[in-house]
Amino acid sequence: MFAFTKMYFLASLISGFIILQSFFNGGLKFQGNEQAINQRTSYTIFGEHDAKFPDHFDIDFSLSLSPVEEIGYILRVKTGVNNRIFNLFYDSQGDNIVFKFNEEGKTNLIVAKMDRTQLFNHQWFDMKISFDLIGDSITLTIDNKTFTAKNQHLQDTYHPEILFGKSDHIIDVPAFSIKNLSIVGKKTYHFPLYENEGNIVHDINGNPYGNVINPDWLKNYAYYWKHQASFKSASVAGANYDPKKQEIYYYNQDSLWSYNVRSGNIRTVIFDQKCPVELVLGTNFIDSLQNKLYTYEAYYDFPYQGPTVASLDLDTYQWTEESYQQLPTQLHHHGSYIDHYSSQYSIFGGFGSMKYSKNFFSYDLKKNQWKKTDGFTGDVITPRYFSSVGYQPENNNLYILGGMGNESGDQSVGRKYYYDLYQVDLDAKHVTKLWEIPWKNDNVVPVRGMVILNDSSLYTLCYPEHFSESFLHLYRFSLKDGSYEILGDSIPIRSDKITTNANLYFDKGLNNLYAVVQEFEDDISSDLKIYSLAFPAITREELSDFPAKQNSKAPLMALILGVGIISLGLFLYKKLKSKSPGTEDRPEEAEVKKPAPTTAKTVPSNSIYLFGNFMVRDAKGRDITYMFSAQLKQVFCLILHYSLSEDGITSQHLSNLLWPDKPADKVKNSRGVTINNLRKTLGELEGIELVHDKGHYKIILHEKAYCDYARCLQVIATHQMDKHSDEFAGIVSRGKFLYLLDDPLFDLFKEEAETKLEPALILEVEKSFTSESYPTTISLAEALFNIDPLNETALVHQINAMLKLNMIEDSKIAYRTFAIEYKHATGKDFHRSYSSIVS
Repeated sequence: MFAFTKMYFLASLISGFIILQSFFNGGLKFQGNEQAINQRTSYTIFGEHDAKFPDHFDIDFSLSLSPVEEIGYILRVKTGVNNRIFNLFYDSQGDNIVFKFNEEGKTNLIVAKMDRTQLFNHQWFDMKISFDLIGDSITLTIDNKTFTAKNQHLQDTYHPEILFGKSDHIIDVPAFSIKNLSIVGKKTYHFPLYENEGNIVHDINGNPYGNVINPDWLKNYAYYWKHQASFKSASVAGANYDPKKQEIYYYNQDSLWSYNVRSGNIRTVIFDQKCPVELVLGTNFIDSLQNKLYTYEAYYDFPYQGPTVASLDLDTYQWTEESYQQLPTQLHHHGSYIDHYSSQYSIFGGFGSMKYSKNFFSYDLKKNQWKKTDGFTGDVITPRYFSSVGYQPENNNLYILGGMGNESGDQSVGRKYYYDLYQVDLDAKHVTKLWEIPWKNDNVVPVRGMVILNDSSLYTLCYPEHFSESFLHLYRFSLKDGSYEILGDSIPIRSDKITTNANLYFDKGLNNLYAVVQEFEDDISSDLKIYSLAFPAITREELSDFPAKQNSKAPLMALILGVGIISLGLFLYKKLKSKSPGTEDRPEEAEVKKPAPTTAKTVPSNSIYLFGNFMVRDAKGRDITYMFSAQLKQVFCLILHYSLSEDGITSQHLSNLLWPDKPADKVKNSRGVTINNLRKTLGELEGIELVHDKGHYKIILHEKAYCDYARCLQVIATHQMDKHSDEFAGIVSRGKFLYLLDDPLFDLFKEEAETKLEPALILEVEKSFTSESYPTTISLAEALFNIDPLNETALVHQINAMLKLNMIEDSKIAYRTFAIEYKHATGKDFHRSYSSIVS
């Protein structure tokens, strides 16, 4: 009975984690035919593990496809029996999408034709490949449609090797993503794909299993804003998002640019007739029911007799004059919303003529006229601008968040930043102040729009607009009490001009947030940048919390359900254990003490990290890693390498390394653009210079700037490691040098770094153990394994340091891991036993 209950407890524990995990972001994106062959993604599910499936097994996963028409292989199943290999082929050319399940090199077993629109309307859909080994059939299930191949003469037991993406000579890989992967048989393997870095894939319990080459972890898309597109207009322009067409529009009086968030397609339309409204701010809204974009100007500070409102038909791209009416004053940074049911577009607040506004104005789309909306009861909203406004059509409620202004509305009195939320019942015309929270950080204002998704929260972007070089952050505020979290990475914004603005949108079909940032240079010309973030967005802590621990920010109901299941299993386990024979008087086992986890240090500003994940912090301490594209990382690391080892790198050598196949004139242009972009990005830091002197590019690090690798070399060169041992250990324990930067361009840099590091690491491992600094010994041993995975000195000291800290099981795992790696690399069994190392 006790054994049964123990099994039930373990099953409950795993089930609870699976329920919790299903709510989290996760998944793996495969780089396909759009990339060079050696950059395409390959994923082996079981790696070196042997998985045995008698009678049957299912390969179950969710799939997301690229809208680009292409062909290629999704996965292969090597059975290990009679050289039979099965594969799943994908063809999106033509009117239908076709999946073919084949016996490789022989015949098509299943041809499944799917409606293109049906599949692409889903961001994700479920797929399952079922092998009935007893019934000799294979079934392919796609989005609940089933296709079966019978009489396949299958063996009763398989030890399959399952591979996604590029495999052996199979190099045609479409762009696709997978998540929620499970291999289900008499034993079930569940892979949440919740990693955010590295090449090792873990199961639901955090055990390492598979291996992936060239991974693109989807979890990163929920933290790092991805730059999607940029546009530039020499004249005043406006921008907005059309949820119906999934397009972001950027327009001026002459033209309109559209960016489709699903396909990535960009289109430019030149108007037959110019926009009749003279654009000053480019304020606008979209009537998705009528498929029209309305542009309007509230007020002109100069004599103007033309129309103030005009609509653009988004089918014909013809403009229509709608109204000549002006409001009493200009209203910079007002909030707004549209009620399609009543055909009313309304605005709140704003700033103009030295006054802050607290008024509501509505534009009637049928009568084409503005009117002031009065008669609100309840709490009073003080005059303000820079407020964020959100509308819930389900209950006809409006939410107004924060901003800045003052009670009098007179700018000369001075301004106050507000951190409050008001709910406006538009049917009852009643205002309720929901909360006001204290604010102890830098003052920030929200962007115009907010996203409300019926999860008891609102989402908006906030930034300190009083800095020239500022950063937007995504905030999640509780509608109930104002408690908040900052999600995702930052987005740069230059906020010198009052016309500069940003907005936040949500696409339900793609489950993505989109930030649209419009920066004005001179109140006339502007740049538009579009960024995306997968939803639900995550915090910095959640980004790297797997496999070490499960995500603690699950939705409340999932958390309660999962904890309930775990608690029930734990209760039964303890209850039965307490009644089992021989347990009443058994003393509890002594607590095994492990070293306390090292507290994460605050990352200093003006810092560049090459150990572990590449990371850069600017002069204000903000993470600007996202500003370094793959090519900027290449150029930066190459120049830094030659700056530290020589007198920089020549222009010709740099060009030969990066653009070996381009003609000279194009190389010069590419090099110039890349260097300028790198110099501009490094300008976010203080104390670092990119110079060109005597034909050489060189990076100069001054005292204010910090580079972990450069500092590491300085420490080694001092020959005073006793004095700097803790600092040295802290640097190298971040991870492998240039981790995830696998381009052959970096091979020489890595080789030189490892040559300098290895002797210092060996010496420090031994010294730390002798001085009884056992946690440091373990960290240094891991760093040594990053250079030489078969280093016996590191193994011996790591295992013995673990034993000193009573980490007995960890020491055995470390030994087994080393032995497996040794066998894999040499083909021979490791010659030392565990007992001989610890004796």
